[in-house]
Amino acid sequence: MSKTGSDVILERMMSLHPKIIDLTLDRVWRLLHAVGDPQDKLPPVVHLAGTNGKGSTQAMLRAGLEGAGKKVHAYTSPHLARFHERIRLAGELISEAALTEVLDRAYAANGDETITYFEITTVAALMAFVETPADYTLLETGLGGRLDATNVVDKPALTIITPISIDHTQYLGDTFAAIAGEKAGILKRGVPCVVGPQPDEALDVIEARAAKLGCPLLVHGQHWHMWEERGRFIFQDETGLLDLPMPALIGPHQLENAGAAIAALRHLGFDEAACEAAMRDVTWPARMQRLRHGPLVDAAERAELWLDGGHNPAAGETLAKVLADMPPRATHLICGMLNTKDIAGYLRPLAKVADSLTAVSIPGEANTLPADVTARAAKDVGMEATEASSVADAIALIQKTDPECRILICGSLYLAGSVLKANG
Repeated sequence: MSKTGSDVILERMMSLHPKIIDLTLDRVWRLLHAVGDPQDKLPPVVHLAGTNGKGSTQAMLRAGLEGAGKKVHAYTSPHLARFHERIRLAGELISEAALTEVLDRAYAANGDETITYFEITTVAALMAFVETPADYTLLETGLGGRLDATNVVDKPALTIITPISIDHTQYLGDTFAAIAGEKAGILKRGVPCVVGPQPDEALDVIEARAAKLGCPLLVHGQHWHMWEERGRFIFQDETGLLDLPMPALIGPHQLENAGAAIAALRHLGFDEAACEAAMRDVTWPARMQRLRHGPLVDAAERAELWLDGGHNPAAGETLAKVLADMPPRATHLICGMLNTKDIAGYLRPLAKVADSLTAVSIPGEANTLPADVTARAAKDVGMEATEASSVADAIALIQKTDPECRILICGSLYLAGSVLKANG
């Protein structure tokens, strides 16, 4: 595939990356000031942080807002197949021409100063957002919250903290309390915050921070509740009870994400029709996504082919529950992971529900775990495991022994992105 103008500029931006990533907002503030402080001119902002569920919650919130006829900017990361996925302008993925132009301006304004890839592309996204009219801006943190490049809006309309678990310990700490302290850094004085289900240690930190800043909290289990009843999604808060369709995204964990999105919509003043749209119209790739078309699906023949990008122990627990609730069928994993992840913690719960694992390395990713390391880790937690040189080869190997099975490709959003590219 030939390189686009945006590809060239993004590669150029990588050369500006500091040798050591130090979480700080100094570089971001410098560049924001150089380009006219777009963070102060955005449509009303909803800022999301959390370990798991940020993207799904944002996607449901966007579906609800758009269902109510609103124009919505959205910023998320990482992308799966193309960088353009990170930036939605008034509901549409940013065009190649617009992306190239705004990246070029951000790069020129930065000069030769060091800045991370995420920082400079976040500034470019904010520049694009202020130049296209919209009703709301949804900003998802990349890492943490307190020192995340998105944490530059002084007075968002609302903040959301989705479930916190252990991940990115080299940057955020290795306890629920430490990580919650970083995520709670998105709280702003007097601005309400929707809080999804949390470990007690995490919730204690969030509540203490909110008390200092006078932030009204809308906490799961206190101010809002949700549950499934007879195939319907039931939500209740102080305003009343809603009887809604189940979320279009698969898995019991999506009920938690849906609850946070509905709590946000209700706080923002939207009606039941918007809440129904949030459940019905949401799409979010690589979150227990059934692949139905493309060359990899053709190669799988009679097997079901699924894709999930979860990559930490909490995601492994969640995925195991999803698989356990699905109709009985032999299930084989194709797994590739980054070397920064807790692979044993991720695979341990999956060992209880999967019949085998075929390990692959993530194509084009310097930080991939080698396939033999992933296979060894799977064996260590009691899984039958082998290796393959690619996802396509892994599908072929599984097909030879179990042609009518369920195949789940999992372990990394980067692997998921390469699969979506390969599958067209």
